[in-house]
Amino acid sequence: MSHQPDGSQSADDVVRRVRVRLIAAHERTQWDALMRTHHYLGFEGFIGPSLRYVAEWEGGWLALLGWQAAALKCRCRDRWIGWPPPLQYARLHLIANNSRFLILPESHRPNLASRVLSLNLKRLGSDWQAVHGCPLLLAETFVDPQRFTGACYRAANWRVLGSTQGFAKQRQTYRQHGHPKWVLIYPLHRRAQSLLADPHWQPRRTHMNPKALSTQSMERLRQLLKSLPDHRRPRGIRHRYHTVLTIALAGVLCGAKSFVALAEFAAALTQKQLKRLGAHYHRQQQRFLAPSEPTLRRVLQACNAELLDQALGQWLLAQASGNDALAVDGKTMRGARRPDGSQVHLLSAFLHRQALTTAQIEVDKKTNEIPEIIRLLTPLEIAGTVVTADAMHTQTNTAHFLVEEKQADYLLTVKDNQAGLRQDIATLAPSDFSPCVRDRR
Repeated sequence: MSHQPDGSQSADDVVRRVRVRLIAAHERTQWDALMRTHHYLGFEGFIGPSLRYVAEWEGGWLALLGWQAAALKCRCRDRWIGWPPPLQYARLHLIANNSRFLILPESHRPNLASRVLSLNLKRLGSDWQAVHGCPLLLAETFVDPQRFTGACYRAANWRVLGSTQGFAKQRQTYRQHGHPKWVLIYPLHRRAQSLLADPHWQPRRTHMNPKALSTQSMERLRQLLKSLPDHRRPRGIRHRYHTVLTIALAGVLCGAKSFVALAEFAAALTQKQLKRLGAHYHRQQQRFLAPSEPTLRRVLQACNAELLDQALGQWLLAQASGNDALAVDGKTMRGARRPDGSQVHLLSAFLHRQALTTAQIEVDKKTNEIPEIIRLLTPLEIAGTVVTADAMHTQTNTAHFLVEEKQADYLLTVKDNQAGLRQDIATLAPSDFSPCVRDRR
């Protein structure tokens, strides 16, 4: 790791060929030690979600970058965004702070710092999304003008907003250190400012953050998968059926999109993780073994997709907050056709806020969505949940099913073609609707 470019390589050549990547798990100790030794602020750790990067050339480390959660309060940043305090605290996770940037000794070269920053910013958003499960709209950093000019940030198109007031957060209070710093920002989205300040915009997660899953929730998933039937022949089975499925689903939640990616995810699991997931223990090798790519492929291709979808949907529904509503909607799949040429139509139930599909069925061409909504929601535990659907599902049978059988509430649309129902609603008083918020003072 200490390899440095020799004199035969020009500075321009090194800067042009430098590469920025996330560190591997086994490199974290070395990264922390170098940052602690060479950075003028030292290093004790990051606050909140974080990412560690290294800039390297031919295997040698040239620079280190560290990102963490955004500053809780920053007057000039908050004024530039224009968000009120309640929205600010709800949206801070969409901003990342470049709290550490270090060019290692003997690696200083013209334009290297700005080149490394530029390369890092190009992949920061996708890396943060993949690791932490949420998008990034804005990058921020603080530069001490008594030590640095901030030239590399300006060269990488960062914008100076102003200065801090010279306070630092210490435990539950703030202390004045007397060294105001410049505040610089870099929008990672062309509408970063307007989206952060928009109270109606809701960021979407592409996958669930595995770090946010508790041991109890993962155990519930394992138990749900354990109840699925294993149709494999008993002879020659090495890996438990539910273990393979749990590892595969965990890999998908972490962003794996192919069998090869799932196998790489499984191979990267630690011995402690494999033991907890119930992996096979090889006595001769004295270690737990991860399922291989062929094993993952065979199990997933042969499993009962409908039962697996029901189990996963039930588990995802249990992870949702208690006030998240469930939407039901149907869509005709463009380009997907049955053998007879008819188009495939799917009816899905998904969570409003998290945009996660919890159940999905194919609607037979001989029927429609109206009777199929009951089949869709029957396996789900939705007691106390508000179910929303379009006007097609404003049916007496559907309402009775939701309230009486599933112990759920509903919000359905009434259109002009249901004149009698619209008239009945118009004659009701506000207190007749459920739920009714009463003044308890």
